[in-house]
Amino acid sequence: MNITQATKKRFEELCAQKGITFCRLASLSGVPYTTVKSILYDQSRNPGIVTIKKLCDGLDITVTDFFDTEYFRTLEQEIQ
Repeated sequence: MNITQATKKRFEELCAQKGITFCRLASLSGVPYTTVKSILYDQSRNPGIVTIKKLCDGLDITVTDFFDTEYFRTLEQEIQ
């Protein structure tokens, strides 16, 4: 799994846990839905940390909580 896939999977997981749609996440975080959609539908290869922070704020979690998962502990090497 690479970081793009891990980020997508983590947001999907958190939205499911909180029972919110991606559209609701956009509304809660102040991030345009098109941006959220691009992250979650593999159109964005490099979501910025500011965007991730805003989405975390919308989910009422810290950035540390977001990244503190097995997904990010076991990432593939990005340099090929």
